Amino acid sequence: MIGKALVVGASGIVGGAVAARLTAEGWSVHGLARRPVAMPGVQPVAADLQDATGTASALQDLRPDAVFITTWLRQISEAENIRVNAAMVRNLLHGLRFAGTVRHVALVTGLKHYLGPFEAYGKGKLPQTPFREDQARLDVENFYYAQEDELFAAAARDGFSWSVHRPHTVIGKAVGNAMNMGTTLAAYATICRETGRPFYFPGSPAQWNSLTDMTDARLLAHHLLWATQTPVAANQAFNVVNGDIFRWSWMWERVAGWFGLEPAVFDGTINPLEQQMLSDGPVWQQIAARNGLVETNLNQLASPWHSDADLGRPIEVVTDMSKSRKLGFTGYQATDDAFFDLFARLRSDRLIP
Repeated sequence: MIGKALVVGASGIVGGAVAARLTAEGWSVHGLARRPVAMPGVQPVAADLQDATGTASALQDLRPDAVFITTWLRQISEAENIRVNAAMVRNLLHGLRFAGTVRHVALVTGLKHYLGPFEAYGKGKLPQTPFREDQARLDVENFYYAQEDELFAAAARDGFSWSVHRPHTVIGKAVGNAMNMGTTLAAYATICRETGRPFYFPGSPAQWNSLTDMTDARLLAHHLLWATQTPVAANQAFNVVNGDIFRWSWMWERVAGWFGLEPAVFDGTINPLEQQMLSDGPVWQQIAARNGLVETNLNQLASPWHSDADLGRPIEVVTDMSKSRKLGFTGYQATDDAFFDLFARLRSDRLIP
């Protein structure tokens, strides 16, 4: 199946990788965002998914075969997350229903499906690791569940197939993204190198010592396209991770080494990045000016709050990929190389020195 694709959230980490993969595979690609950015081979579509009428108007002339939903909006409470993000999926799929061309819709969510929403993240009774797709939903309200329910209802109504993709923390490039550990760590390491501050692991002893995994945005894009083109993957939910596992006690040294740093000794004290980087805006402006960087606003590059949520978890988080493997998906990406590839791209694009 190669045809016309609509990538929703094309300016984000995942959406950008999906658009690039589809373009390389020969698809005709439209990229939807509130404020589209120029992307090679991607036709921009400007729409605010909270506006049902405006969304329908923006989509009225599109005839996509496949739709990839890779966006969400963070709100002040989980109740608002549910209201806003469910409405965005509903408005999008309602706006597309009259075209009658959509054959498959892929929705990207994440491991908060198993760990709970931000307000109850990693708390209460959680399923055992490694997380598997057949584990029941938690008994708590979660905007991921609300997004899924909107997808399932529209699929039953309009007759398209669907897939749900649950990555762990995603490594990839985007500016202004709300959840961006790779670029956050790159900015933090740069600041530590430039100022002489210690490169100290900010998270919990559990994350330092336990096994974990991550998801490269390029591998996730591969998985989304695989599910769209593979009949036995239709109407399934999948975990999506790189395929390797590691401990941060090992990875932290690897990240430090790329930036020419010696990692500080971790003594078990949690020292969140949000606190460490609170006053680093002016420091980054000086670094950017001295090195001719294209982004002087540290808040556009770093999302310390999200990295703290992941690195501060008190539990092991490992994800099972057996379901995809059994159905034929063999993609693999070493996570340290995923970080290094991202850092090299950030340097090449003059986002870090």
